[in-house]
Amino acid sequence: MSSISIIGTGNMARTIGARALTGGNTVEIMGRDQSKAADLAKTLGGGTTTGEWGTAPAGDIVIVALLYAGVVPAITQYGDALAGKVIVDISNPFNSTFDGLAHDDETSVAQQVAKAAPASAGVVKAFNTVFRHVLEKGRPDVFLAGDDAQAKARVEAFIESLGLRPLDVGGLKMAHWLEGAGLVTVGLANQGVGNLDFALGVVELPA
Repeated sequence: MSSISIIGTGNMARTIGARALTGGNTVEIMGRDQSKAADLAKTLGGGTTTGEWGTAPAGDIVIVALLYAGVVPAITQYGDALAGKVIVDISNPFNSTFDGLAHDDETSVAQQVAKAAPASAGVVKAFNTVFRHVLEKGRPDVFLAGDDAQAKARVEAFIESLGLRPLDVGGLKMAHWLEGAGLVTVGLANQGVGNLDFALGVVELPA
């Protein structure tokens, strides 16, 4: 199993942390507010620990569960403490009207993370196309993208430990399109599906 550090104390941090523990992984919570981190660790139980913000995470895989605007600043603040880690960006940079991305260029938060992180860190985009409560209760497919094959393999193994199916969409430049797919889920929730009780996935036809 994997050792996981989660930077963030919100709903996605709680949901991923809970599933990680159920899957037999070790979990560390890191938050700017140490009391919130400690409270979440206590809520999760299962030996969950807390780490001090900005110091080297205990986990080999570091999941950044922050709002998109806080992701790159956090990576920059951690700096060399993330050397050799696998960094997983789960954010969605939606604009204020939820009908476009907050960045205009063909980039992504994950690509920006890769520029800010130590060269020895591997960056993977994952989990951003799944609504929190679906991740909590369902078995959605989890799309991921990254340039580092070893980092992706480790994240895939972690996803499988959650009882979910990882689906590799390609290199890190595909993170831009995963963020677009996250936007598609919002459009479907508001229009075609009309609720949040679904996830994007792949259905394979029989041969």
